[in-house]
Amino acid sequence: MVTSRDVAELAGVSQATVSRVMSSSPKLSAATKARVQAAMETLGYVPHAGAQAMKTRRTNTIGVVVADLNNPFYSEALDELTRELDTSGFRVVIWNAGGGSHKDALKAIREHAVDGVIFTTATEDSIELQAAIEKNSPIVLINRVVEGLDCDQVTSSNTDGGAAVADYLLAHGKTRVAFIGGPENASTTRDRGRGFLNRMADQGQAVPEHLRFNGQFSHDIAAQIMNRLLSRSDRPQAVFCANDLMAFGALDALRAQQMTAEHCWVIGYDDVDMAAWDSFSLTTVRQPSREMARIGARMLVERILTPGQPTRQVVFPCELIVRGSARQL
Repeated sequence: MVTSRDVAELAGVSQATVSRVMSSSPKLSAATKARVQAAMETLGYVPHAGAQAMKTRRTNTIGVVVADLNNPFYSEALDELTRELDTSGFRVVIWNAGGGSHKDALKAIREHAVDGVIFTTATEDSIELQAAIEKNSPIVLINRVVEGLDCDQVTSSNTDGGAAVADYLLAHGKTRVAFIGGPENASTTRDRGRGFLNRMADQGQAVPEHLRFNGQFSHDIAAQIMNRLLSRSDRPQAVFCANDLMAFGALDALRAQQMTAEHCWVIGYDDVDMAAWDSFSLTTVRQPSREMARIGARMLVERILTPGQPTRQVVFPCELIVRGSARQL
């Protein structure tokens, strides 16, 4: 049976150095780490997870809570998160936020089943999340902001992104517009809607209440809303959806009624990879989701390895990307 002593002898280092490599210690040089990892691979050494956890008091496992894997935003962010965390020596456990699984994630961190949790779908009314933060549990929020919560948070300038959509529509004479948001307790709905609706109102083109909707960040619900809007005698000239998944639903409804951008513009938010496909050609607000995920993963690893540092909030800029769904012909 291959032991850590065998690895140390082959790599020409101490057993303590082998242990530090397995615990992802930041104090090791890249050359030493590479030599030990090469020795482990040559010998086929597999550390005992239970024993390692007892020594380091860590599981080298990170929990990630996502809202809906049908939403391409989360699959793209998750792809980057797992890649970055794997590079740092951490495994990933995924919870889907439906059915109260965010509580399961917080329970796992309380029971030390995971070393930290990344939330991509935190809401302002999570009492359990607040309690976990107060106990100094390693937690990072990505794509969401919970005001007053003392933890690391990574997001984009959602309010500015919403305002940019309003400016673009007004510059092209689109004054009869609708807004399809998500749940009201999600910061993405609040901030994107606030930026958009406030800018429209400031320019004397306030969006009436009957043209503001909660699409639950759902493709199907957004499509149903769009169908109702298109049946109106005063159908809107444009619809702004608070994420790309809902915008895809709006576009599908538009096409089902054999309409195009000439009849109603559609704008989304996120700029997932699918938005650039010719079948959608979606005008949308681009936020750097992969970079946000990468930075969030690094922040959590730093929080685990060196606890006690002041918490940080990173805000990335956004950019309106104009494509066929909302472009003057």
